[in-house]
Order: sequence, then structure tokens, then C-alpha cells
Amino acid sequence: MADQFALVPAVYVMFRRSNPAQRPEVLLQLREGTGFMDGYWAHAAAGHVELGESALDAAVREAAEELGVELLSSELKPLTVLHRRHAEGVDPVDHRVDFFYECRTWSGEPRRMEPLKSADLRWWPVDELPEKLVDHERFVIEAHHAGQLAPIHSYGF
Repeated sequence: MADQFALVPAVYVMFRRSNPAQRPEVLLQLREGTGFMDGYWAHAAAGHVELGESALDAAVREAAEELGVELLSSELKPLTVLHRRHAEGVDPVDHRVDFFYECRTWSGEPRRMEPLKSADLRWWPVDELPEKLVDHERFVIEAHHAGQLAPIHSYGF
């Protein structure tokens, strides 16, 4: 039997809006104090799916915990599932399954709820993303914006 490994499921909520010039924007947080990709921008709400929790419920929870906003699960549009391998993929924790959702409607004003894990929160025009953006997250944002995001992708293999 082949070596088995455990996948680590995570969720990402792509908050989108249009700025006054009708240019699409995404909400990103600058990672700090997490021990992983600190100094890089990333989706404003993201995190691991907890044991016994659905990916959809995790997305709603992460938005509340990280941004202080309320989402209805019915307002989350599934974008893609990304099966990815981080680094060389030799450790089982390096194999991930990421569920990406888009959100355009929420209650409350997004704000940094975890200041020890985030240095900034900012809206970015999709065509002017920051240089230091987590690679697989950039891939999803840009592919979605270009209309080339498939329901399932592999990344890092």
C-alpha cells in the first residue's frame, strides 16, 4: 500500500468590492507574528477547518474571528478547491486542500481583530496587487479575475 498522509483543510474568503472607478478590489491582511509567511499579504479571512466543522461554516467563523464581520453562508460563492503541496511536500502537513469562497455582501465594517497576527488591512485593486502576496493566493485571485479559475486546481506538484 502506498504511503498515506493526512490533508490539512483550510478556507479562504475573498472579500471583493468595486472602488469608485469601478475597478475590482480584494481585501488583504499583512501577516505578522504567525511564523508563516510573515511580511506577506494574504486573504483577509482564512484559516484551518476545525474538526467536525464544514468548510462553509469555517469560512463564516474565520470572517467573524479575523474581521469582526457577519456573513451568511448563502452569500458565499464557491470559487475553487486548490489541492496544493507546500515546499518540497515531504511532511504530511505540507499537503493541503484549500476551499476558496468569494464574498461581496457582509454585515459590519471589516477590521483587524487579531492585531498580534496582522500588521495591516487594506483594499487592493486586483490589477495592482502587492508584490509580496502569498503565491497560491495570488494564483487564485489573478485566475479568478481573468475568468480562468477552474472548479479544482492542483498547485505545487
